[in-house]
Amino acid sequence: MTVATPAASPVTTPQASVPPDGLPAYRLLTGPDDASFCRRVSDALALGYRLYGSPAATFNGQTVIVAQAIVWPGTVA
Repeated sequence: MTVATPAASPVTTPQASVPPDGLPAYRLLTGPDDASFCRRVSDALALGYRLYGSPAATFNGQTVIVAQAIVWPGTVA
């Protein structure tokens, strides 16, 4: 006999209507393509920001420079 169990509903926490610590709703993170840049993007995502658009990359003659736009949820349609 198989017993059906209801699927666990995801736990959601209420999202603040504004970013924490006076941060802007839109941010463009830029820097060398390294672990430090990835950490900055990951930290912003952990705060509640969402990626906006595709990342961009360019070469400045010495290193690859990357950019990623992020937005606070609910601020961009």
